Amino acid sequence: MKPPDHAVPRNHWEEPLLNDAGRLAEPVDLVDLDTDTPDTAPGDRIRLGVSSRRLGEQELVRAAGLDVTVVPIGCGDEPWLAAAADPRAAVDALHAAALANPQASVTLAQVLRVTGLDLAAALQLESFAYSTLLGGREFAQWLDHRGPRPLPPPPPHQPVMLQRNGNRLDITLNRPERRNAYGREVRDALVEALRLAVLDDSVTQVVLDGAGPCFSAGGDLDEFGTTPDLATAHFVRTAGGAARLLHQLADRLEARVHGTCVGAGIELPAFAGRVTAAAGTVFRLPEIGMGLIPGAGGTVSIPRRIGRWRTLYFALSGELLDAETALRWGLIDDIE
Repeated sequence: MKPPDHAVPRNHWEEPLLNDAGRLAEPVDLVDLDTDTPDTAPGDRIRLGVSSRRLGEQELVRAAGLDVTVVPIGCGDEPWLAAAADPRAAVDALHAAALANPQASVTLAQVLRVTGLDLAAALQLESFAYSTLLGGREFAQWLDHRGPRPLPPPPPHQPVMLQRNGNRLDITLNRPERRNAYGREVRDALVEALRLAVLDDSVTQVVLDGAGPCFSAGGDLDEFGTTPDLATAHFVRTAGGAARLLHQLADRLEARVHGTCVGAGIELPAFAGRVTAAAGTVFRLPEIGMGLIPGAGGTVSIPRRIGRWRTLYFALSGELLDAETALRWGLIDDIE
């Protein structure tokens, strides 16, 4: 049988990452744990492992050194393994996604490999990488394909609602007409509410939820590409974003999510000490398909819950993750 046009190349790591034109010609190396001899070359490309069986002890150690390894369902629950009914078809799909946006895909893998950074440094790294990709051709192609859009209208009401009940502070994202998209107004109002909670020692419990059909559909796409320059975009994300404050409040913060939680709609709740999802909630990280990486703190919050390996699989596949899988992985803590 002829292999698909996007069949993953093997033993590719010794070749330069860039071709003669300075392009990422091949973003992925395949490591077939059924047949390949061991190697230790880290490589710059995304290193995808695949196996058709349960791995032995030495193979598990080897798989932990890769970016993610896909195995059959029921063949292991280690955090560096992702399960699929057809592992080789799943790896082909990951490769196709990486070929469509190789700069974003390789950048995400490289960011996720950097472990041991404190939270502030990790968020800085994510933001530098995100700003780099904002200036790249893949994001430009996504913007061109999307076409021009007007800026979102001003919110008809308070974009974030606060309610105090004794020592508990409820913070509710309140732009249901835009599916609580994480745009400028929602971001700024959320940051203001979180700062209040940080400064008020009498607030011993913070509950974050969203009004309407979903917790949050992620970044407001009508605002994408509108920052005045990439340096400003970096400082807005790091100095004006909610991630650090959510982390500061984690031990007294519960996020209650529901509906379809996309991008920032799971990246931000994942900082909470406890995440509860309504039955039927689904999650998705779509940024790779836009030529970007998660930029609301997701390369920090999500790996700290599910590991860097499954985070790469989650983001690169672009697939919906159901609540049951999210609970099994540790992305959420309970299903109501």
